[in-house]
Amino acid sequence: MAPVSGTPLRVLTLNEGSSSLKFGLYGGSGGENAGAVEEIASGEVEGTVPADMFDRIDAVLAEAVSGGAARPDAIGHRIVHGGPDLCDPVLIDADVIARLERATAFAPLHAPAALLLIHAAQARYPDIPQIACFDTGFHAGLPDVAAILPVPKALRADGVRRYGFHGLSCQSILHQLDTPLPERLIIAHLGSGASVTAVRSGRSVDTSMGLTPSGGIVMASRAGDLDPGLLLYLLRERGMDAGQLEDLVDRQSGLLGISDLSGDLRKLHAAAPTNPDAHLAIRIFCRSVSKQIAAMMASLGGADMIVFTGGIGEHDIAVRGAICDDLGWATVRPNETAPGRGYVAVRILASQEAPPSHEASLA
Repeated sequence: MAPVSGTPLRVLTLNEGSSSLKFGLYGGSGGENAGAVEEIASGEVEGTVPADMFDRIDAVLAEAVSGGAARPDAIGHRIVHGGPDLCDPVLIDADVIARLERATAFAPLHAPAALLLIHAAQARYPDIPQIACFDTGFHAGLPDVAAILPVPKALRADGVRRYGFHGLSCQSILHQLDTPLPERLIIAHLGSGASVTAVRSGRSVDTSMGLTPSGGIVMASRAGDLDPGLLLYLLRERGMDAGQLEDLVDRQSGLLGISDLSGDLRKLHAAAPTNPDAHLAIRIFCRSVSKQIAAMMASLGGADMIVFTGGIGEHDIAVRGAICDDLGWATVRPNETAPGRGYVAVRILASQEAPPSHEASLA
């Protein structure tokens, strides 16, 4: 359905994350009726789909066009992984859906829910074009030294490589930052899913996540990087199968596994004063992030700015402070700018002045 000539194009965006569904309805001159529905996934475990998901999606779509707003002219979907073939934005048709279904093996936490969301939106608006936008697209040009995984070369034909994720978040940050952009930029997207990306002159050159969104930083219920020998141990000694390993790595580990309490940092902060495991989970998360940022500094030959974004990155002052403390040797200190815009930017100082300590904030 084409918009009436001369009227702004209305685009409904649907951002299906690992623990939330966010939406916004945007016109030609900015956002309208923007809103968000948090915790669309059931409980705290990522990648699960509640039985009433279709009803809740329907309510989200109805709210997005309430208040006299016209129906959208197009719908944009955030898709975590399109497999080896789909990186650029594409009009969703039967062939694209079939390719997305084949790509679910690369993102089992996210892909089934994203496909449900597409089908629900198509049922609600069958005559409106829908576009898939991929988190992997920003990283499609990774240099081979970052993209190639250290496994037999023959596996590359199956699409086994580093893809990287949170690319749409990275693109949003670049769009919002003042120009000229820092030549050496590190973006730490910290939420239920978390990753760190090295950006040189506006292009991704390295990132912490790999073939799937399960690797890299310790996350809410995802383990992040693990010794692959641990998985072999669990196969041999515990008799686990692929499904059990997937459940352990993606849904039972991370902050939830360490604390045996929660994958939500807000709950862990509340419990930390009297719960040593909750305190330990926070410390391990912060160290995991700072190690990945340091690795991205190696890829960039230093850094001019670090941007923290995502729910944790933007809002958790104690975590940001602890990460900056860990990176004090690199003249990183929490001289923050642009809070409240969806991200917090930390410029790297030229001097070697020692940063203040944030240990007390995590005690």
